Amino acid sequence: MSKDISFHKLSDLTAEARAALLQRTEGNLDPYLEKVGPIIAAVEAEGDAALARFAREFDNSPVAPDAIAASSSDFDEAFDALDPDMIEVLTFACDNVRRFHEAQMPEEMWMKEMHPGVFAGDRIVPIDSVACYVPRGKGAFPSVVMMTAIPAVVAGVPEAVIITPPGPDGKVDAATLVTARLAGIERVYKCGGAQGVAAVAYGTETVPRCLKIVGPGSPWVVAAKRLLAGRIDPGVPAGPSEAIILADDTANGRVCALDLLIEAEHGSDSSAYLVTDSAAVAEAARAAIPDFWQEMGEQRVGFSSDVLCGPRGGIVLAETMDEAIAFVNDYAPEHLEIQAKDPHQYLGMIRNAGEILMGEHTPVSIGNFVLGPNAVLPTNAAARTCSPLSVFDFTKRISVGHVTKKGYDQLAPYALKFARYEGFDAHGNALSEMRSQAFAAGRST
Repeated sequence: MSKDISFHKLSDLTAEARAALLQRTEGNLDPYLEKVGPIIAAVEAEGDAALARFAREFDNSPVAPDAIAASSSDFDEAFDALDPDMIEVLTFACDNVRRFHEAQMPEEMWMKEMHPGVFAGDRIVPIDSVACYVPRGKGAFPSVVMMTAIPAVVAGVPEAVIITPPGPDGKVDAATLVTARLAGIERVYKCGGAQGVAAVAYGTETVPRCLKIVGPGSPWVVAAKRLLAGRIDPGVPAGPSEAIILADDTANGRVCALDLLIEAEHGSDSSAYLVTDSAAVAEAARAAIPDFWQEMGEQRVGFSSDVLCGPRGGIVLAETMDEAIAFVNDYAPEHLEIQAKDPHQYLGMIRNAGEILMGEHTPVSIGNFVLGPNAVLPTNAAARTCSPLSVFDFTKRISVGHVTKKGYDQLAPYALKFARYEGFDAHGNALSEMRSQAFAAGRST
């Protein structure tokens, strides 16, 4: 590998150059927004016929309009085709993810007495329907099935489906189907990209319309979600992969290099930085990366070298850990690893990250597959305001109140003054003597 790893010294950067390091592929969706519009319109107008046509055009997949849904025999064949050891791995991982999200579930209802005779609280209910998007273009991702489908099932969503691009054989990846069944979902549809998002936003002859879509995807998927946000809830912003390895001078540079490659190998549109205040760690990592490329396949080397040798990846050297952490918080990465002998000393300083994985034995790979917390995380700096996918994304809160006569007598005078101040006559009348008169008149009839 002859390419040079991108290297940036924070203290030497102009404000514009530093801001450029914070940019992601999905930062400018304008080219995609223009192209996905006609795709969405075609799916709305033609339904399954458009899905089949786009499967041939974009996925090189021979899917017939009447074969959009995976059949029960497809599931059975997937279990027969998949290596038993892999089924064991998927079962283990699904169990960990399920246990985490079961522990995450809130109480079904709570209510507190705010004042004597005044009760208020929340009731938690699942949303009616959701589509879990599972990408496929750069590989098969049963891990995404786990992370999207299991919390939906745990939350009790009555209609949870999976959409995913079909393969060249016109079928759904075997591990995806096995994981779907292990997660508790049997409805899987062969439609990905912008056309898949449109299918669940509008519904087709086969694919049901859903209220929400969750899961990561390409800029095409992100653009479609944005255009259709008024039609379907787009869920946690989850675009191309990104990660920061934050390391102090106690970190092992070669281990940092190993972990830096994890998210960089997802695709050329990914982002990955090693951010450190140690020149020695930075140099050790930079020297090790070509060695590790020798142990990777050509496609993954191509993806990761595009990232680490390009404008959205590489090594960032800070003068101090405070400067390094400030960069991390500005970047708000999807994945953050803290590589240090004592990672806990930095934990309280991190405000913006989708997840924080601490220590040299917690690589992103562990978090992506088997740790338990959700690995569908906010991208493109959305971690400044958004959280990881969770059971909360598949539920909603309904406020509940109950006021007795004793409580009403205390609250009504305050509410009446509010109503009069804001000029709402009916609000005020419902709190006035007219209420007592209405009760009296009702009892006399």
